[in-house]
Amino acid sequence: MQPKLLTIFTLILLSGSVFSHENDADKDTKSTMFTGLETSAGKTVLAFHKALETGDAQTARGLLADDVLILEGKGVERSAQEYASHHMLSDMKYLKAMTIESIEHHVTQFDVVAISISRSSVKGTYKDKNIDRIGNETITLKKHDDKWKITHIHWSN
Repeated sequence: MQPKLLTIFTLILLSGSVFSHENDADKDTKSTMFTGLETSAGKTVLAFHKALETGDAQTARGLLADDVLILEGKGVERSAQEYASHHMLSDMKYLKAMTIESIEHHVTQFDVVAISISRSSVKGTYKDKNIDRIGNETITLKKHDDKWKITHIHWSN
């Protein structure tokens, strides 16, 4: 396995515990369902979400690594330029029409690599179609020159 893929695979395995089932009755649900958002990597992910939701293409593009890999459904985009010139604008239009409620979000930083795993309720009407679904998102980030860049996104529902 290539070193970069091995690192990402290892992070996913290590972070798998963020969705482990625990006795929620014994814990404050809010504090266990939302962790790591105050970290610099967490703030980067939140800024990316906000940029997409508000239609700020320049900020969204700036938070992506040039060689970002984005997987959604059966599609793949292999660079920030490809995403920015194709699917990003339609994602922004879609998100603008939706009401999004975060259900769970965990960000874990490991030195120069971080992973964000989240679930959201997505509701609204888009292109005359009623939407009511749960969306899942995994984002990996890499720190370079004290800035976090998104290197991979996987969206599913």
